[in-house]
Amino acid sequence: MSSRKEKIEAMLADDPKDVFLRYSLALELFKEGDHDSSLSGLKELASEDPPYVPAFFMAAQQLAGLSRVSEAREKLREGIEVARQQGNSHAAGEMSEFLASLGVAND
Repeated sequence: MSSRKEKIEAMLADDPKDVFLRYSLALELFKEGDHDSSLSGLKELASEDPPYVPAFFMAAQQLAGLSRVSEAREKLREGIEVARQQGNSHAAGEMSEFLASLGVAND
Protein backbone atom coordinates (compact mmCIF):
# COMPACT_ATOMS: atom_id res chain seq x y z
CA MET A 1 0.00 0.00 0.00
CA SER A 2 1.28 3.44 -0.90
CA SER A 3 1.97 6.05 1.73
CA ARG A 4 0.23 9.41 1.65
CA LYS A 5 3.50 10.97 0.51
CA GLU A 6 3.81 8.49 -2.36
CA LYS A 7 0.24 9.22 -3.47
CA ILE A 8 0.92 12.96 -3.46
CA GLU A 9 4.15 12.45 -5.40
CA ALA A 10 2.29 10.36 -7.99
CA MET A 11 -0.32 13.10 -8.45
CA LEU A 12 2.45 15.70 -8.70
CA ALA A 13 4.04 13.68 -11.50
CA ASP A 14 0.85 14.37 -13.48
CA ASP A 15 0.61 18.03 -12.45
CA PRO A 16 3.93 19.33 -11.07
CA LYS A 17 2.66 22.92 -10.83
CA ASP A 18 -0.29 22.10 -8.54
CA VAL A 19 0.20 24.43 -5.59
CA PHE A 20 -2.00 22.51 -3.17
CA LEU A 21 -0.27 19.20 -3.93
CA ARG A 22 3.12 20.83 -3.43
CA TYR A 23 1.91 22.29 -0.13
CA SER A 24 0.57 18.88 0.92
CA LEU A 25 3.91 17.27 0.09
CA ALA A 26 5.73 19.83 2.26
CA LEU A 27 3.41 18.95 5.16
CA GLU A 28 4.04 15.24 4.68
CA LEU A 29 7.79 15.79 4.60
CA PHE A 30 7.55 17.68 7.88
CA LYS A 31 5.53 14.86 9.45
CA GLU A 32 8.28 12.46 8.41
CA GLY A 33 10.90 14.66 10.08
CA ASP A 34 12.45 15.94 6.84
CA HIS A 35 12.36 19.54 8.01
CA ASP A 36 14.84 20.89 5.46
CA SER A 37 12.92 19.51 2.48
CA SER A 38 9.63 20.67 3.94
CA LEU A 39 10.88 24.20 4.55
CA SER A 40 12.47 24.27 1.10
CA GLY A 41 9.15 23.35 -0.50
CA LEU A 42 7.33 26.00 1.50
CA LYS A 43 9.95 28.58 0.52
CA GLU A 44 9.33 27.77 -3.16
CA LEU A 45 5.59 28.20 -2.68
CA ALA A 46 6.13 31.53 -0.92
CA SER A 47 8.22 32.63 -3.91
CA GLU A 48 5.53 31.81 -6.50
CA ASP A 49 3.78 34.52 -8.44
CA PRO A 50 1.49 35.10 -6.68
CA PRO A 51 2.97 33.83 -3.41
CA TYR A 52 1.02 31.04 -1.70
CA VAL A 53 0.06 32.68 1.60
CA PRO A 54 -0.45 29.49 3.69
CA ALA A 55 3.19 28.58 3.02
CA PHE A 56 4.38 31.53 5.09
CA PHE A 57 2.29 30.57 8.11
CA MET A 58 3.21 26.89 7.97
CA ALA A 59 6.90 27.67 7.54
CA ALA A 60 6.76 30.00 10.54
CA GLN A 61 5.04 27.35 12.66
CA GLN A 62 7.68 24.79 11.69
CA LEU A 63 10.54 27.19 12.35
CA ALA A 64 9.14 28.11 15.76
CA GLY A 65 8.76 24.42 16.59
CA LEU A 66 12.42 23.93 15.68
CA SER A 67 13.40 26.77 18.07
CA ARG A 68 14.27 29.00 15.12
CA VAL A 69 12.07 31.79 16.45
CA SER A 70 13.88 34.69 14.81
CA GLU A 71 13.41 33.07 11.39
CA ALA A 72 9.77 32.36 12.25
CA ARG A 73 9.17 36.01 13.05
CA GLU A 74 10.77 37.07 9.77
CA LYS A 75 8.62 34.60 7.81
CA LEU A 76 5.49 35.87 9.57
CA ARG A 77 6.29 39.50 8.79
CA GLU A 78 6.76 38.59 5.12
CA GLY A 79 3.55 36.57 5.11
CA ILE A 80 1.51 39.31 6.76
CA GLU A 81 2.63 41.79 4.10
CA VAL A 82 1.87 39.37 1.24
CA ALA A 83 -1.52 38.47 2.72
CA ARG A 84 -2.43 42.16 3.00
CA GLN A 85 -1.31 42.78 -0.60
CA GLN A 86 -3.57 39.92 -1.70
CA GLY A 87 -6.49 41.24 0.37
CA ASN A 88 -6.41 38.21 2.68
CA SER A 89 -7.11 39.90 6.00
CA HIS A 90 -8.00 36.59 7.69
CA ALA A 91 -4.56 35.10 7.01
CA ALA A 92 -2.85 38.37 7.92
CA GLY A 93 -4.73 38.37 11.23
CA GLU A 94 -3.84 34.77 12.04
CA MET A 95 -0.18 35.39 11.29
CA SER A 96 -0.24 38.60 13.34
CA GLU A 97 -1.64 36.71 16.32
CA PHE A 98 1.03 34.02 15.99
CA LEU A 99 3.73 36.68 15.69
CA ALA A 100 2.48 38.31 18.90
CA SER A 101 2.48 34.92 20.65
CA LEU A 102 6.18 34.56 19.90
CA GLY A 103 6.90 37.54 22.13
CA VAL A 104 9.32 40.38 21.73
CA ALA A 105 12.41 39.68 19.69
CA ASN A 106 15.52 39.37 21.81
CA ASP A 107 17.22 36.62 19.89
